[in-house]
Amino acid sequence: MNTQYERPPFIRIADADRTALFAEGLEYNTPARGMWNIVHTGMLLPGAHQVYACAQGCLRGVILTAAEMNALDRLSWIAVSEQDLFDGTLEQSIIDGTAEIIGRLPRRPRVILLYLSCIHLFAGVDFPAVIDALSEMFPDIHFTDCYMTPTMRKTVAPAVKMAEQLYDALQPLPVNGKSVNIIGNDRPTQPDCELLRILRENGFTVRDLTECRTHADYLQMAESAHNLTYLPVGRQAGETLSRRLGTKHLHLPVSYDYDTITANYRVLCDALAIPCPDFSADIAAAEQALGEARRVIGDAPVVIDYTAVPCPFSLAEMLLLHGFSVQCVIADSAAGEETAFDRLAAAAPDLLICQAVNVNMLHAHESASGDALCIGQKAAYYFASDRFVNIVMNGGFYGFAGIRALALAMTDAFLHPKDRRAVLRHKGIGCESCLS
Repeated sequence: MNTQYERPPFIRIADADRTALFAEGLEYNTPARGMWNIVHTGMLLPGAHQVYACAQGCLRGVILTAAEMNALDRLSWIAVSEQDLFDGTLEQSIIDGTAEIIGRLPRRPRVILLYLSCIHLFAGVDFPAVIDALSEMFPDIHFTDCYMTPTMRKTVAPAVKMAEQLYDALQPLPVNGKSVNIIGNDRPTQPDCELLRILRENGFTVRDLTECRTHADYLQMAESAHNLTYLPVGRQAGETLSRRLGTKHLHLPVSYDYDTITANYRVLCDALAIPCPDFSADIAAAEQALGEARRVIGDAPVVIDYTAVPCPFSLAEMLLLHGFSVQCVIADSAAGEETAFDRLAAAAPDLLICQAVNVNMLHAHESASGDALCIGQKAAYYFASDRFVNIVMNGGFYGFAGIRALALAMTDAFLHPKDRRAVLRHKGIGCESCLS
């Protein structure tokens, strides 16, 4: 038996090996459902219709996601049977099924996002041949190969691949040097952040799939000279799109470290050949919001989980420096945050790291020193707290304005508890839901 599940899944950061925080084994998935999945992400593309070819058990999840979004009219499916694996018809079944679906749709989609599943990869399906055949049959539709393959998590995660494929239908246009894309996000960047202010004050048009309302808006993204990414899930998408269209990619990762934020903006301004502004007022506003949050929250324990922010160790360090009582970080990896991790290990050796997928986390709240203020849904679930900041993937926050916004959200979460049982059952934060 794997003994890691016979003891609490905590480790002091000073005792942790950041290259492998926890041993791998059986995994527990919480019913905190706010993270987006590939169905939610595919719905961002205007004029697209999703087609899933997979076994019925897998279909249940994607269909229910679309139903909860009130978007069943934008999703169809082809059920794969056991017989399909033996009679050599896997490819033809996908081609015939997709053609029949297109014939029955009330209007012709501009893009078909065609998803294969794990079983097709195991069976060696010739996906390019399927795409080629359908493209020849329907030359007015762009077919994009997509993947519902959780078995890819140890190579290319499904969310990363889905973010990349969202931009597959963009075709080269004359490059507009004053147009910039933000790539790989599932929600808009906060309007008042310095990133957007710098771009707009210097005459740049900012394009983002989350802001596209028509398929024409989406296609216009291909004219941008620069593709900016700041979330880890979008980095591969930005690199692929820039390589395919011959444009430039800048990765300016989310951080809660002031020096890193400033360095990101300098990289941006240098790349665009524009002056880098002074951020004194932005830093002062962030400091004021953090000070007010600390006054309200006091010494209440703070718990951060990796689904809320892509850089939980950077956030923990920043909050500790501002006097907050950060008790633990829920994360299974420190990848990309090695510097912040090492500084924390030296400055706050007793900070706990909690394993996000260990079933013994269900007892985490029993060891908490008081009602926790949680940042993220997994933290709220494991620590049984109704005081939580309900965000995923950084919530669109960025830069110093993002720090200020998070501080305000923490203050609000502390003063106005939510019913976590009602909130956590909604799938995909920010998406329409039929649940009341």
